[in-house]
Amino acid sequence: MERKQRQDDRLGNSLPDDLPQALMVEGAHGPTIHATNRAAQQAGVTPGARVTDMRALCPSLHTDYADLAGDQAATDRLALWAQRWCPWTVADRTADGHGLILDTTGADHLWGGEAAMLADIEASLSGLGFSARLALAPTWGAAWALARFGPVRAIWRDERDLAGLPVAALRLGADTVLLLNRLGLKTIGALSAVPRLSLARRFLRAELADNPLLRLDQVTGHLPEPVSPAFAPPAFRADARLAEPIFDPTHHLPGLCEDLSTQLAAQDQGARRVRLTVYRTDGEVSRIEVATAAPSRDADHLAFLFRDRLERIDPGFGFDLISLEATTTERLGKAQTTLAGERDEVLDLSRLVDRLTVRFGAPAITRPLPRASHIPERAERRAAPLTPLPEQPAPQAERPLRLLDPAEEIRVLYAVPEGPPAQFLWRRRTHRVARYQGPERIAPEWWRDMPGTRLRDYFRIEDETGRRFWLYREGLHDDGRGGAPRWFLHGMFA
Repeated sequence: MERKQRQDDRLGNSLPDDLPQALMVEGAHGPTIHATNRAAQQAGVTPGARVTDMRALCPSLHTDYADLAGDQAATDRLALWAQRWCPWTVADRTADGHGLILDTTGADHLWGGEAAMLADIEASLSGLGFSARLALAPTWGAAWALARFGPVRAIWRDERDLAGLPVAALRLGADTVLLLNRLGLKTIGALSAVPRLSLARRFLRAELADNPLLRLDQVTGHLPEPVSPAFAPPAFRADARLAEPIFDPTHHLPGLCEDLSTQLAAQDQGARRVRLTVYRTDGEVSRIEVATAAPSRDADHLAFLFRDRLERIDPGFGFDLISLEATTTERLGKAQTTLAGERDEVLDLSRLVDRLTVRFGAPAITRPLPRASHIPERAERRAAPLTPLPEQPAPQAERPLRLLDPAEEIRVLYAVPEGPPAQFLWRRRTHRVARYQGPERIAPEWWRDMPGTRLRDYFRIEDETGRRFWLYREGLHDDGRGGAPRWFLHGMFA
């Protein structure tokens, strides 16, 4: 309901707060009440009741259809935004939903204790226009029960906090709650006092939502119910918490990179993917991500990669928390480059690739990668610089640095049909052969080539001027796969 009111305020369609308002959804017997504002609650409008009955009770009730998909998307965004307090956050998908579950284990001391953390959460949600009932407990089930049926802000002390709550606080189905109430078991304390064997006989085959024994075990922690976010939180994260909202993270980026690099160095790790996230004051999250061609924990280099991308962040009305996370890391031990203190050319190349990728985009930058094939034009493929290196294929004979694609046909003169050429004509120029090496025979790949494909005999040729070429003869005399052999120039050596 509050999300709908915020949307109406932005569009200028807001209604008076003292007007009873409700959102409805289609039910089995017509529209039913889904959510209400405070004025409707005071008028006796209750969720789950039929709209026609509630209009008879409250003639001034203003209704509109609920946007369930929009509510779910908004809850998912809030779950990401709630990572400002701890990395393990999920949107509640059980029972009535519309809640957030945060695993704050080991995080409350960062906020001055449990009470201070709850106060900060409540204030932040209030700034977004959302009211909230908060609870802190050792289990998901206990926190869910206290948040909905306990005080407005509850902190777990012991199991006696749950004893007086209704059995509906166990996230049981409506039929099961009705059955337990008819049996006189109206509170969690009364239900816990019943021997388990008696309950097991009645609910042995019941599903989780209709099994009070399993729900009791979840509340008390005997049955685990871990918080599993959509993606695992990174192990390396640096945060900058700001006293006032800002619109540009540039000045805070170097310090975040230094902090992250220190964490990576302590574990002998280097970052391959780094994500910068800003948590906006309006509840939205904006993020950008960079990748490196090689593991890196150079703070200056990481900061440089983000420099040209900061303009892509949508600051909204400002943000008060900046997070830098290494989402993908690889082992990177300490290494001395050279005894003379010279620069590491391999490292410089990887940094150059990173900067070109940031400037022009990953699709514009490629590098050659080996491929397991003896056919020269198939032994290499182009891939993005960030593509992991494959397993190295079997070593081959020396190949020229430059290949012609496609190979160019030449005319040759030779002394014997199976021997090397004595001279050849290429691009209207005659080259006399001074030295040669070969042949190196390469057979067709029968599992890929068409039937009748001829083999190749490669020769390394040096002409009278010292230039070296890579020629091949396609086919043999009387091989039954065509006429006379053809000659091609396939590459040049440096």
